[in-house]
Amino acid sequence: MATHVQAKPILFANDPRLMRYWLEGKKQGKVDVFANLPGFSDNVRVNLKGQYWMAVDCCRTPTQEILSHNPWLLTLYFKLPFRMKSLRSMTGGAPGDRDLDRTPTWAVASVCIVIILISIALEQALHRLGHWFTKKRMKAMFEALEKVKTELMILGFISLLLTFGQAYISKICIPTNYADSMLPCGSVNFTVEEGKTSHHPSCESGKIPFISAKGIHHLHIFIFFLAMFHVINSAMVMTLARAKINRWKGWETQALKYKFSNDSSGTRHAFVKQHTGFGDKNSIILYIMSFFRQFYRSIGKDDYLTMREGFIAAHLVPGSKFDFQRYIQRSMEDDFKVVVSISSMLWISVVILMLLNVKEWEMMFWASFIPLTIALAVGTKLQVIITRMALQIKDRNIVFKGVPHVTLTDDYFWFHHPCFILSLIHFTLFQNAFQLVYFFWIWYSFGLRSCFHGNTKHTISRVFFGVSVQVLCSYVILPLYALVSQMGIHIKRSIFDEQTTESLKKWQENAVKHCVKQL
Repeated sequence: MATHVQAKPILFANDPRLMRYWLEGKKQGKVDVFANLPGFSDNVRVNLKGQYWMAVDCCRTPTQEILSHNPWLLTLYFKLPFRMKSLRSMTGGAPGDRDLDRTPTWAVASVCIVIILISIALEQALHRLGHWFTKKRMKAMFEALEKVKTELMILGFISLLLTFGQAYISKICIPTNYADSMLPCGSVNFTVEEGKTSHHPSCESGKIPFISAKGIHHLHIFIFFLAMFHVINSAMVMTLARAKINRWKGWETQALKYKFSNDSSGTRHAFVKQHTGFGDKNSIILYIMSFFRQFYRSIGKDDYLTMREGFIAAHLVPGSKFDFQRYIQRSMEDDFKVVVSISSMLWISVVILMLLNVKEWEMMFWASFIPLTIALAVGTKLQVIITRMALQIKDRNIVFKGVPHVTLTDDYFWFHHPCFILSLIHFTLFQNAFQLVYFFWIWYSFGLRSCFHGNTKHTISRVFFGVSVQVLCSYVILPLYALVSQMGIHIKRSIFDEQTTESLKKWQENAVKHCVKQL
């Protein structure tokens, strides 16, 4: 229907489904509300009690259902300004909205004290966790915790900037033809006539806000989800990785107790036999076998003992009692510092994904294959490295006592840099976490069956890929990298020196006790 040429827009509810409101004519005691709703009659009337109804063929339907829960509602035209407060509460605006100057002080104080107490509790929890890391001499974990705090502070700054700039950003206006491009939920299809008549109170005719206040509010929620999931994800990665490495403790105990390093011919033969055989010289077959091995047998006892003795023979005195499992755990904690950090390039990748998240492109679905592909490639590569070490032993026939099992080299790694694999793991975990955060944010803000999740199969696939990659990287790939990366020529001197210093202190304490007993 056409509107009066002098009509002015009045926004009753900040809801993207209730887009335009117009007033015309004089007050006559009744209100006619015309709703652009496919499949229903357009006439909506109000009774004497202020209840709004929509006239249909057989019965009356409450307008609240029409205005608040119908995704097809596009346009509302109000003929008379009557009972506008009631209509606002029915269409999604909070009934009786009050500014801060009309809010009781006890309500303001109650909200403030709850938020302050929760914030202090979280800060104290992180502080006590850092104190526990320091007490246990877990320097790498303490540094990782500090990085998590830094990332949370950055997210806090982003939220503050959004809060401060919300009023200014929502006043930026753009033409309606630009607003109908690159939409995540399909085109709105503004017509020329609508562009001339429908606009926001802060924008001139034919323009709409660059981003609405409610859109900025959704971004606030997204930042909150990012912060919370970053903490949860970091804890989950470390928990699964430590659980995997703790399973190697029994192998380390056996190696120290029975001194496999002095008589390990059986271990050598078993290691070579498990990783060599049919097609071991064919690169294609080698990669195919390594691809499947990461799922059912990522690391075995013979693999661990072989790499342990190769490391000790290269960096220590052969046969020395060195706790290699603890060293691997410290090394993994040092790698964890890299994994929990968020670099500028990772932030840029997030912005690019959100920019390209257009309905027709299904970018979020296709992007979910990126972390999955990288994780599988990295896991396969680590298994290939183990197999190539076994082939090296086989080719050189090094199966006799006194010779190291493996020759430490960087040639097995991509670009001769073991750290490149860690960078790929870092990127994979971050992108995968973003995919999961995005899913839960959309679910919370717009519902599970919103237009963002238009293709149910794609949504289920994204969640399945996300959970699978999270478990694979945390429980398999990261611990395996911490072990295999020790087969490079470089050693983490900071971790090694820390463990050596602690061993010297224990040796000194035992020597003092021994001297006291003799006296």
